[in-house]
Amino acid sequence: MKSQPTDAYTLILDAIDSGVYKPGDRLVESDLADRLGVSRTPIREALQRLETQSLLTRDGRSLIVSSLDHNQLAELYVVRAELEALAANLAARHATDEEIQVLRDMVEEDRSLMGNPDAMSRANRRFHKQIHLASHNRFLVQQLDLVHRSMALLATTSLAAVGRDEAAIAEHDAIVSAIEARDSSRAAEALKAHISKAFVTRLKLDSGEVDSTV
Repeated sequence: MKSQPTDAYTLILDAIDSGVYKPGDRLVESDLADRLGVSRTPIREALQRLETQSLLTRDGRSLIVSSLDHNQLAELYVVRAELEALAANLAARHATDEEIQVLRDMVEEDRSLMGNPDAMSRANRRFHKQIHLASHNRFLVQQLDLVHRSMALLATTSLAAVGRDEAAIAEHDAIVSAIEARDSSRAAEALKAHISKAFVTRLKLDSGEVDSTV
């Protein structure tokens, strides 16, 4: 049985990231201990850590999964676009041939997931994480991990919008093509455009302007 605080933290964080716990859900220490098979002391420490990182918010004496308002969402996407673009720029310069092949394989394999927003969302995270790693800059990877941790506070994925999955695959293809060509400027521009389109889609989803597949 896992009993380290870091284990409890990772387990809860993964549960939030995978949608087991969504924005607004109340996290109860005893329930988490039973569900995750971890003693209450590391659960308590993990909850305190998550609250410090603003992933949890206090509601009276309880802790709930935080949610992002419009301004926070806009701020998050601005930072994400800049950091992701930098990762793509560096990946075009520093990625190994093998890392680029993995990215290309991901694009091709993910085509079979279209129509399944949850699977596409998981694949999308893997794709972006691979670009982060291919940048070969540990400090940038750390900052992007923090950004993507905050992305877990979004209740839905923009990939749930009708037609967004096909467009996203095409955008991923353009990003990888630029990295394959070792064109750092084009790779950065392609990734920044990808994030911008995802943000526009999310805003339309939230406003009810576009339909969701789920």
